[in-house]
Amino acid sequence: MRVAQHADAACLLVTDIDRGGAFAHLYGTWALLDASERQCIKGFVLNKFRGDAALLAPAPDMLERLTGVPTVATLPMWWQHGLPEEDGWFQLPQKAGSGARTIAVIAYPRISNLDEFQPLANLPGVRLRWVRSAGELDGADWVILPGSKHTTNDLAWLRSQGLDRAVAQHAGAGGTVLGVCGGLQMLGEALVDTHGIDGNAPGLGLLPLVTQFEPAKAVRRTHARFGAVTGAWSALAGVEVAGYEIHHGRSAQHPAMAPAPAVLPDGLGWQNPEGNVLGVYLHGLFEDPAVLHALFGAAVPTLDTVFDGLADFVDAHFPPGVLPGLISCP
Repeated sequence: MRVAQHADAACLLVTDIDRGGAFAHLYGTWALLDASERQCIKGFVLNKFRGDAALLAPAPDMLERLTGVPTVATLPMWWQHGLPEEDGWFQLPQKAGSGARTIAVIAYPRISNLDEFQPLANLPGVRLRWVRSAGELDGADWVILPGSKHTTNDLAWLRSQGLDRAVAQHAGAGGTVLGVCGGLQMLGEALVDTHGIDGNAPGLGLLPLVTQFEPAKAVRRTHARFGAVTGAWSALAGVEVAGYEIHHGRSAQHPAMAPAPAVLPDGLGWQNPEGNVLGVYLHGLFEDPAVLHALFGAAVPTLDTVFDGLADFVDAHFPPGVLPGLISCP
C-alpha cells in the first residue's frame, strides 16, 4: 500500500474465492488497513469462482454496507491461463488421451523453479504428471528430476519413497531421464560438502559425476549450444539454448570411472553412454522455443501472448466502464 499511495494508484483487492472465506478475507484485510490506505481501495474482486454468480447475493451488498467498497467483478475459474504456478503447487491440469507422451516430474518437498515445466502442460500430445511415490512412475515415458532448494535432503526423501529404485529401473530399461540442476547432482555418484552448505550423500549412480558444494553461488543468465547428443536426446544436438544457472554445486567427472559424454560446455551438461540419461545445470530448457521445437516439434504461447489473453479475460468479466472509471487514491 505504501507503493500504491506513492503512485496515487487506485487499488482493487482480489480474493481467491475457491479457497473459501472470501468475504471474511476481504472485510478483514480492509479493516486492518489504515484509514488513508482504505481510501485507495476502490473495489473488491472475487477470483476463481465456480458456479452461478447470482448465488453470491446478498453477500456483496452486505460487504459494501460494511466498507463502502463495491464488489466490482467476479472472475470465473480458468485453469488454462498459461501462467506458471508457484513452487509447491502440483495440481496442474493432467492431459489424457491415446498416444500422449507422459512426462513425470518428481515433486520432492523442496522442489524449486517449478515454473520452468509449465510449457510442458501446454504442449499438445503431452501429459504432465507430478509424482511423489514410486508407483506413480508406472507408464511414464520421461522422468524428470527438477531443481531442489536442498538437494541432499530431497535425495534422502527420494530414497525414503523408493523413488531411487524406481528411477534406476526406469533408466535401466532404457527409459528417458532428465536431471536439472539439483536433479543433475542427484544423478551423479556422490555429493561432497566440505563447507556445510548442503550435506554429503551418495548419488543415484546414473551419471559418473561428483558434485562439490562451494560457498560461492553461481547465479547468471547463460547461452550455450548443445554439442554431440545421442540416443533419446539426439534431437538437441547443435541446438542453441538460453537459460539460467542458480547453484552452489560444481559437478565434474568421477576420476575413477569412464567419463560421461559432455553435451554442453563449461560443465553445464552430460549424458550417459547409452544416451537415455541427461543432466544439465541450465534451468529454463522448456521455456526455450528452440528446445521445444527440437524435442516436440511444437511451440507454446509466449508470456507476452499469455498476458494479453489474461488482459482480455479480465476485461470480458468486468462490467463496462468499471476499470476506466476508477479514480486515483486521494
